[in-house]
Amino acid sequence: MSPQIVVAGAVLAESVAGRTVLIAQRRHPPELAGRWELPGGKVMPGESESAALARELSEELGLDPEAITVGERLGADVVLNPQMTMRAYLVILIRGEPRPDDHQALRWVTAVQLGDVDWVPADRAWLPELARALW
Repeated sequence: MSPQIVVAGAVLAESVAGRTVLIAQRRHPPELAGRWELPGGKVMPGESESAALARELSEELGLDPEAITVGERLGADVVLNPQMTMRAYLVILIRGEPRPDDHQALRWVTAVQLGDVDWVPADRAWLPELARALW
């Protein structure tokens, strides 16, 4: 049996501060509550990874799936355990304002701010590639 794939989206947008990425503060589980991550979720059977990411961003952030463009992969797979692997994708926000429906808070950060974030451990693996994408 192949591992369950979890997708994360590096939602990029242009702002007065330059190019920024959206990060989400976890509510649960207790050991990760308060830490920050790239939003996303599990790929359902028969669903493509890009379709899963669009669905998850709609469910978690209230974004219209047609208001985002899922682009290229970001970095390498992150193996959480033998049953679960995470993959990240660059996502361009075309329109809309994300809401923290499933999270404590949302924040837009620049490449310079990435190192100051209390990340969930798994998402730290993508920081070098994320910083390059933001520059």
